Amino acid sequence: MDINETIKSQLEENPIILYMKGTPQAPQCGFSAKTVQALMACGERFAFVNILDNQELREGLKVYSSWPTYPQLYINGELVGGCDIVLEMSESGELAKVVKDAAKQAEA
Repeated sequence: MDINETIKSQLEENPIILYMKGTPQAPQCGFSAKTVQALMACGERFAFVNILDNQELREGLKVYSSWPTYPQLYINGELVGGCDIVLEMSESGELAKVVKDAAKQAEA
């Protein structure tokens, strides 16, 4: 399976997935830490991938998403954005709405 297929299958299997440096319990950068805090505040489960564990995925995802930095949050297969966008959405209340909607759809 090539890296794009791997990414596509991860996005299909996980309605809310965060590609980040480290893990939610032990983020490896401040941007990942802030993004995880915003996501956790929404109260829904989300998947994550530690891109530091997989160099091929780390490089391939930048090309796939046309987004050069991490973290990258995807909801329902669509790139939402990185830390700044997630924090803005969190402050406006939009993040909780899209996360809860995605979680509800996943359960349906």
